[in-house]
Amino acid sequence: MPRANHQVASHKRRKKVLKMAKGYWGARSNVYTIAKNHVEKGLQYAYRDRKAKKRTFRRLWIVRINAAARVNGTTYSKLINALNIKGVDINRKILASLAVENPKAFSEIVKFVTE
Repeated sequence: MPRANHQVASHKRRKKVLKMAKGYWGARSNVYTIAKNHVEKGLQYAYRDRKAKKRTFRRLWIVRINAAARVNGTTYSKLINALNIKGVDINRKILASLAVENPKAFSEIVKFVTE
């Protein structure tokens, strides 16, 4: 009986790792054993930073809303509280984009909820 050595599967696996390591510096891009470690670490960073990206954007939106709210004579926390009390269901992403792209609409929202 012939010996099975899984050549096709192992070759495919190595090619996949080296393809993912394309653009890495030095041996990280063309030596399998080194590339494997750096690709794995890169995937860990990617997983972590997909979560961190959401936090970063939320912080950015809050800063923008706060700046625009202060121009309109209130603060971020007072504005969000007033929105909740009035039952205005608008998220921070949309509020921040309004604050940057359409300040008049943002100030109308502030006037509506602070009355």
